[in-house]
Amino acid sequence: MNVRSAAVAGTFYPANAHQLQAQIVSLLEQTPGEGLSPKALIVPHAGYIYSGITAAYAYHRLAPLRKTITSVVLLGPAHRVALRGLAMPESEQFRTPLGDIPVDHRSVAGLIERGDLRVSEHAHLHEHSLEVQLPFLQTVLDRFSLIPLVVGECDKYLVADVLGELWGGEETLIVISTDLSHFHPYACAQIIDNRTSTEIEHFTSDLSGEQACGCYPLNGFLVAAKRQGMQIEKLDLRNSGDTAGDHERVVGYGAYALY
Repeated sequence: MNVRSAAVAGTFYPANAHQLQAQIVSLLEQTPGEGLSPKALIVPHAGYIYSGITAAYAYHRLAPLRKTITSVVLLGPAHRVALRGLAMPESEQFRTPLGDIPVDHRSVAGLIERGDLRVSEHAHLHEHSLEVQLPFLQTVLDRFSLIPLVVGECDKYLVADVLGELWGGEETLIVISTDLSHFHPYACAQIIDNRTSTEIEHFTSDLSGEQACGCYPLNGFLVAAKRQGMQIEKLDLRNSGDTAGDHERVVGYGAYALY
C-alpha cells in the first residue's frame, strides 16, 4: 500500500507518539471547548510550540462530534513546490506517529476526471500545512477518511466549486490550514492580522499572500462558505511573539469556527 510518511514529525511536532499525544491533550486542556459544533475550521500550521494553542481553540470545538465526523476535507497551501490548481496525492494512507489515515480517492474521482483536481504525490511529499493538522484530528475524532488537497495558485471560484462538491452533511468537516502575516515586528503584525481577521469575519475573499500564506484555499473557502450561508466565529488571534518566538519577526495565527 502506498503510504505518505510523516515529513515534519520531530520538527513541527514530536515524533514520539506518547509525547505527541500528551502535548496535544495539554493544548486542548488549555482552551475552552464550549460552543456550537462547527461545520468548518480555519487553523494555523506552524510548529506546535508556536501555533498549537491557537489550533487547539478550534479543534476543542469538535469534541461533541467525535463519532459524527467520518470525513475530513483538508486544504492547505503549497510551500515546497510550484503548483497551479489543487492536487490530491497518489498515496492511499497518510501516516503520523499516531497511526495511518485512509485517503478517500473515490469521492474525488469525478473531479479529477473533469480536470478540477490533479494528482501529484510530489506536491504532498514534504508539505507541512496539511500534515500538522492530522495529529489534532486523530486526537479529537474517532475513525475518519481524509481528502487532502494542496492548493497552489488557483482561481477562488474553482476552489469554491470543488468544496461545494465535497461539502457533504454533518459527517463531513472542512478544514482550511493557513497562517497569517509573516516576519513583521510584533506591533506591526498585530495591526495587519487584526485587519485580516476582520476581513475573514466579513467573508472577504480577495486576501493576499501578505495577509495569509494560505490565501488561495482560504479565499475559495470564504466564497463557498458565503454561498452556504455560514456564520463565522473568531476563536483566537495571536502571533509567535505571544508563544515561543521573539518580537522582531513574528508569524500571525488565527483560529475560526464556521457554523
